[in-house]
Amino acid sequence: MSTKIKSFPKPDFHPALIDALKNYSGAKFKKDLVAGIVVGIVALPLAIAFGIASGVTPAVGLITAIIGGFLVSALGGNSVQIGGPTGAFIVIVFGIIQQFGLSGLAIATFMAGCILVLMGLFRLGTVIKFIPYPIVVGFTAGIALTIFSTQMPDFFGLDIQEKVPGDFIGKWGVYIRNFASANLATAIVGLVSLLIIIFTPKISQRIPGALTAIVLVSVVVWILREYCGLTGVQTIGDRFGVLEASLPAPHPVGLNMESVRLLLPSAFTIAMLGAIESLLSATVADGVTGGRTNCNTELMGQGIANIAVPLFGGIPVTGAIARTMTNITNGGVTPVAGVIHAVVLTVIFLFAMPLIGLVPMSCLAAVLIMVSYNMSGWRTIVGMAGNPMGDIWVLIVTFLLTVILDLTIAIEIGMLLAVLIFLRRVMENTTVRVYGEQLDATDGTDLATHEVLNLAKGVSVYEIDGPFFFGAATKFDEVVRRAPHERPKVRIIRMRKVPFIDSTGIHNLELLIQSSHREGIRIVLSGVQPHVSHALHEAHIDRLIPSSCICDHITKAVAVANKLAEEDGEN
Repeated sequence: MSTKIKSFPKPDFHPALIDALKNYSGAKFKKDLVAGIVVGIVALPLAIAFGIASGVTPAVGLITAIIGGFLVSALGGNSVQIGGPTGAFIVIVFGIIQQFGLSGLAIATFMAGCILVLMGLFRLGTVIKFIPYPIVVGFTAGIALTIFSTQMPDFFGLDIQEKVPGDFIGKWGVYIRNFASANLATAIVGLVSLLIIIFTPKISQRIPGALTAIVLVSVVVWILREYCGLTGVQTIGDRFGVLEASLPAPHPVGLNMESVRLLLPSAFTIAMLGAIESLLSATVADGVTGGRTNCNTELMGQGIANIAVPLFGGIPVTGAIARTMTNITNGGVTPVAGVIHAVVLTVIFLFAMPLIGLVPMSCLAAVLIMVSYNMSGWRTIVGMAGNPMGDIWVLIVTFLLTVILDLTIAIEIGMLLAVLIFLRRVMENTTVRVYGEQLDATDGTDLATHEVLNLAKGVSVYEIDGPFFFGAATKFDEVVRRAPHERPKVRIIRMRKVPFIDSTGIHNLELLIQSSHREGIRIVLSGVQPHVSHALHEAHIDRLIPSSCICDHITKAVAVANKLAEEDGEN
């Protein structure tokens, strides 16, 4: 007798670039070239700003956008996805650096990449999409508020001598105490930059507001500093010194069991956040282009990018919705556009790094303030005001925990709260009805005719409508115990509308059968669905009931129960 061993399913890894290159043409290349150049220009200020806000240098932000952006486009499952550093990672990356240093960030990012690859290998791409929307909205809004908070010193030029605490409330306490030290010139530069970013799209949608603000403001500030004696406006060069224009050599991340133990929670958060944001971006892109993302390939592509980036000192990467939409609106049709965007950033990195040092920090703060505004999703939050209160509470709790405590805790508690609310709703929708004299066999069906069944004296029917899991099992037990009529001779448990049963439901059913037998009450099961029947068989419940008392239809179950009741009456 041979035993068939079930083999592991073949990895669902098929990068979109492979199919794109099969029928590639000059016309597609022209579209991708234009889109790639535009996206590269748009990504430049964001990569620099996200790098600085995360606690690393502008060069690290650019290296992350170059390597991560290239790998996401080359190995991902979406044709137009653009990858790179995003605002969602700022809070967690900054926290990891503060606690574990750059080496700790490299280890956490590397492990996050491995987790993403495993998620793709185990085909969990579609599962990630089931994370409740209120949680996504809540932590995204919380991250947006946190990013906004971190930009206040640079935007206003605050001269803070004391250590700024990491918590939200403590941080704002320091800002308020030191607000008198604000530099007027710096604040004006930040405000002008913000106005340029806001109003540029109203003039032309094709002109990147962030890049326009950076170029114009940097030129004006340089002229004022060189020829008018302007002081107090800090630039990137003032803070970071001379920026090196050379790609670093790869180096190991230094994994060990102690670091894995300490950084696994952070790595898991990075992986989950990257998976959610990349698949959300891909879903939005599919809605615009009509394409279809291979979610598992996308996760593996994102994972490989996050494995590679820390080897060069980079920070986490994921799919970026704003840059992806810029790619689409400028004509990008294949992953080649994303590859070109990485090439454009590489050219800028190698030949224009000294110019980046001229950018005022308050201008970058304005860029990130605008990013936080766009991330906040306040219109979505307002639109959700009419949703069920449970969803609103999940959103509020996730938002507050993200802002006040930690993103990892926010996601964990938000998911737990969402699951509890979901279980409560399922339990509320699972009903138990009791019939004592008659019941309509066709009740709850589309049949127009009625088939009324008469129940013999001593026969009761308990119909379960909904999943028979731990919460509903307890409700069923309570209904049976407080049934208003006298103790029956036969209990029919009608399970035609039970889609599944869990271990608690099986246990409660077993206890009911055993206690009923001790009281001399017979049990008849009716309408058990195949997979529920299989679960009962595996738990050996069918050994407690004669096969004649397990019926596939209520008509048969009533006939059996009436006969048993009559026999008991004769005895």
